[in-house]
Amino acid sequence: MPLPSCPKCNSEFVYQDQELLICPECAHEWNPSEADAEEESLKVKDANGTLLEAGDKVTLAKDLKVKGSSLVLKIGTKAMIRRIVEGKDHELDCKVDGAGEMMVTAKFVKKA
Repeated sequence: MPLPSCPKCNSEFVYQDQELLICPECAHEWNPSEADAEEESLKVKDANGTLLEAGDKVTLAKDLKVKGSSLVLKIGTKAMIRRIVEGKDHELDCKVDGAGEMMVTAKFVKKA
């Protein structure tokens, strides 16, 4: 059975030492059974470094322009996080007051 790639550097040169898997390139050590549990819970932080979860109420920390529209969401606009998704730019699927449902970047919100 082949070993999984390193989660930090994606190196394929991983070896097993008892229960731990070790990457010789970046020296990252992890337990594969614990890594599965960590991947399931995606951790996203707001502008102040507070962990966000689905169902949290947040406010915008910055004026944001909506792509493809002339709409500008003002600072202090309230939103509720419906779910947290893994993405490069937009991690939060929110229902924004006055604008409907949209994806928002976590670094532009504060937990209310």
